[in-house]
Amino acid sequence: MKKSISFLTLFSSTSTLLCCALPALLITIGAGGVMASIYANVPGYTTFVGNKNLLFIIAAVLLIINGLFLWFNRNAPCPLDAKKAKACMQTRKMSRTIYFISIGIYCVGFFFSFLVVNFI
Repeated sequence: MKKSISFLTLFSSTSTLLCCALPALLITIGAGGVMASIYANVPGYTTFVGNKNLLFIIAAVLLIINGLFLWFNRNAPCPLDAKKAKACMQTRKMSRTIYFISIGIYCVGFFFSFLVVNFI
């Protein structure tokens, strides 16, 4: 379950990046036509953009839950078998990496979706 929440967190934070940071980036570099083409041709894209507040709330809740899982299991014992202990430590490291990547993606999406809009 913990692994699936990690990947769900990564997916939801990536969705925030795609719905909110991608349009800002494309329009900033002068690719407004590309953005219009994405809106017209990608099914469901307008649903993401139309529900961005809900998307950000769900992503934040998933990030918090995943962070709590990582925090409470940070000192959990690994098996005594050398191979299993190595796999356990690699999985822990991978989970932390995915979590911090998810936080970074979420912050970029939040910045472009809510903060930059107030400055322009």
